[in-house]
Amino acid sequence: MGQLLTAAVGVAALAAKHATTADRDRRVPAEVAEAVVEAGFARHFVPASRGGDAGSFTELTRAVAAVGEGCTATAWIAALLAAAARMTAHLPDEGQAEVWSDGADTVVVAALVPFGKAEPVEGGWRLSGEWPYISGVDFADWALVCGNVLTDGKPAPHYFAVPRAEHKVVDTWFTLGMRGTGSNTLVLEDVVVPASRVTARDSVIDGRGSSSPAPCHNVPLRAVNGLPFCAPALGAARAMLSGWTASTGQKIRNGATAGRPVDKSALSLTLAEAAGEIEVVELLLSRAAEIADRADVTSGETARSARDYALAIRHLRSAVDRLFAAGGTSVQTESSPLARIWRDVHAIASHMVIQLEPAALAYAEEVLR
Repeated sequence: MGQLLTAAVGVAALAAKHATTADRDRRVPAEVAEAVVEAGFARHFVPASRGGDAGSFTELTRAVAAVGEGCTATAWIAALLAAAARMTAHLPDEGQAEVWSDGADTVVVAALVPFGKAEPVEGGWRLSGEWPYISGVDFADWALVCGNVLTDGKPAPHYFAVPRAEHKVVDTWFTLGMRGTGSNTLVLEDVVVPASRVTARDSVIDGRGSSSPAPCHNVPLRAVNGLPFCAPALGAARAMLSGWTASTGQKIRNGATAGRPVDKSALSLTLAEAAGEIEVVELLLSRAAEIADRADVTSGETARSARDYALAIRHLRSAVDRLFAAGGTSVQTESSPLARIWRDVHAIASHMVIQLEPAALAYAEEVLR
């Protein structure tokens, strides 16, 4: 068991104690956010030259899933802090040095959609815009946001690193699921960003241009971008299965529910199908992470991994649906941890990065050449 995975077990226990509070307050408590950073998630993909771990996707996926067994929202934040640092490693060296000047545990969050507009100024760009849905932004030291610059008269998306002092956060996160992620809106107004803190989005997407030689910084984004989304849902589904199994076992031992005999065959089928779907996802994500940890990921492997992320979240959504439907009235109360997990997994499954249709088209283009 790696150091991050070992620490993740402790984070999961702490996060579980505060999961209801995080869901109610629409953000994880400060002590939970601090535990995520202390465990090593923020530094996991920071280049070794900046004091980070330049770690593996395999360990991160396992660690995030472990945290997800305690609190889906906390696992989501842990995963995205790591992913944001990985993208930040594509900045010019001078910009990296500035972002991580206070150490590798600096908290960076990211917004991938080019909602910002940048205009050239001497030595850099003047950037304005609003970026919604940035998870963990309330705890961030830096933000990596995407904005368009004009190149040959056409918009070209770039990433801009901006310190906390230069952006403001607007409380806009009111949702049914994943409430605890605090995915609020970041606003910039005429902020000047030096060229040393800017990089083309294409370089991150293609996995090229980083000064770091580590495999984690030289892999195509599509080969890995589903892992931070699927791993929290995997942990959540495991937790739901565990909770459902405990309560269902008690029902079977009691022999009746609400005066009616327990249908052991139906419950057994639900258990077998849900557990099997969750285990299928474990295998899919393990293979994708192992491939990403190599330095030579092929286009075919990239397309297959993207397909697998979309299939994985479908399996997890199906598993929690089965358990929720067979859980009875007790799981439908607002305070039920299983209801919260069900809401969280459905919210994750709606994310645009892990939709099956575009992944299937890309996969078919590779296979049907």
